[in-house]
Amino acid sequence: MRVTRTLRATVGAALTGALLLSAGGTASADQVRKAEWPLEAFGAQQLWKEATGKGVTVAVLDSGFRTTHQDLTGQFLPGPDFGKATEAEGAKHLKPNEDIRDHGTAMAGIIAGHGHGPGGSEGVKGLAPDAKILPVPEYKNSGQATRWAVDHGADVINMSYGGDLEGDTCESIHYALDKGVVVVAGVGNDGWTHKSYPVGCPGAIGVGSVDQYGKAADANNYNADTDLLAPGEKVAVAMGKSDHDYDTAANGSSAATAYVSAAAALLKQKFPDLTPGQIANRLVKTAGLAQAEKDKHLKLPDAHYGYGFIQPGPALRRDIAAGPAAGPLPMPKGKYSDTAADKGSDPNPPMGAKDKALLIGGIALGVLVVAGIVIGIVVATRRRNNNGNQAWG
Repeated sequence: MRVTRTLRATVGAALTGALLLSAGGTASADQVRKAEWPLEAFGAQQLWKEATGKGVTVAVLDSGFRTTHQDLTGQFLPGPDFGKATEAEGAKHLKPNEDIRDHGTAMAGIIAGHGHGPGGSEGVKGLAPDAKILPVPEYKNSGQATRWAVDHGADVINMSYGGDLEGDTCESIHYALDKGVVVVAGVGNDGWTHKSYPVGCPGAIGVGSVDQYGKAADANNYNADTDLLAPGEKVAVAMGKSDHDYDTAANGSSAATAYVSAAAALLKQKFPDLTPGQIANRLVKTAGLAQAEKDKHLKLPDAHYGYGFIQPGPALRRDIAAGPAAGPLPMPKGKYSDTAADKGSDPNPPMGAKDKALLIGGIALGVLVVAGIVIGIVVATRRRNNNGNQAWG
């Protein structure tokens, strides 16, 4: 069963330093819209009655951007000028005949493409088509790019890259979270189990790729940093040698990361007062699994599946308590770790190992207290009985 049907069944009415996306063949614009299976899976037409990302800025930290692509005209805000040195660094990672703007353009289209043609019915349409893209070149100094994005109005930061990065990567993500910015990062496509960055930084929502059948991609890196899955296999993207080119077979956690960033943009529009942790809470609480994975009785979060694949419809519509400001995912020490709750407590928060240990300890203490009370009553009763026997004898 395809995940399009899986999602519909679930919700009732709708369903290194290296870039992480690998590309397939080109396609025409009309083929592209037909190939955008994630929009069908998410029931996008119904979603957009709830939110479109209007008023939300998504910073895309990436290699470069074709700001004149026909499906993205007018979507880009002014970006920074980090100088020729950073451009030269980015060029080192290019393959022969690869355009430095391809990857960033593809991610921007997944998030906020508006299509073209009659009613925008052709080409790439993003999951948050009314969001604005803040294009931030990221080559070697992820920390610099992150801080610039935060200081220039980002509400969500998309990091579709990974590896062993230099600079203050985690410190800058902590800075973003303290400013109320949601940070989303790809897990990578190398199939390894060790930690990498920026996805390994506390507070970043780690995203892996899932196909149309709800199966996690074999290429996903998998460990405790995997929080959620999103469409990333054979997805349609805006990229190529001109403003009219596309690819309909792009694979990887890059695309999946962009879909989660777009979902976060929808949530930021509808729930502007939620913290990054509370946005993550809505995505986690409404995440789904294909039946095959449900039958395995996975212990969530799972290293391959995290909490499951995102379902933006339920995340937007369900009555979910805001819960603690930190949300259900690990957060850096500081502002969020010192906040017990915000805007009401969550009656059903995901329980981690530390929570379970505290619960077990509390139960054990309660048993000891009850046992002490019972023993005290028994001893007191015996004393009264003994005193009574002496009086009557």
